[in-house]
Amino acid sequence: MEKQNITLSIRKDVLQKVKILAVKQSTSVSTLLTNLLEDIIAREEGYQTASQKYVRSLHQEIDLGTNGSIGWSRDELHAR
Repeated sequence: MEKQNITLSIRKDVLQKVKILAVKQSTSVSTLLTNLLEDIIAREEGYQTASQKYVRSLHQEIDLGTNGSIGWSRDELHAR
């Protein structure tokens, strides 16, 4: 996949910590940030997929085993 260079403005203390973290993970800052951004995108896409699936399910009829008819009245349910 083609890559694009970008310029970021990051506080120096944050950059220093990111560099240390990258070294600990035997990777580069660029790879570390790329992986983080890809994870964010994957979570967002997963959320969108789940949300769309849920909305579609709201429009589907649910079989409650009554075959579309109610065999009791409100008074029967609330009889004391």
